[in-house]
Amino acid sequence: MAKDKMKLDADDAPELTGEMMAKLRPATEALPDVVKRARGQRGPQKATTKERVTIRLDLDVLALYREGGAGWQTRLNDDLRDLHKEELPQ
Repeated sequence: MAKDKMKLDADDAPELTGEMMAKLRPATEALPDVVKRARGQRGPQKATTKERVTIRLDLDVLALYREGGAGWQTRLNDDLRDLHKEELPQ
């Protein structure tokens, strides 16, 4: 079907009546097998692997990592891990 023929017209949809509105149910109630968790919710974490900390860094060091774009915190973590790989448990 052509893209322009797929456009929906608001006049094609029936107006919801009070009776129709009363019958509406949340998707989690109407289709629990399809909607396993509410939108925007994460599933349970299997194990805590990270801890949120506050750390003060020199501005030039911070700028260097941020220049690399998204993922700079992971890169910083990886560099620290590599620096201390002999002392960390395997």
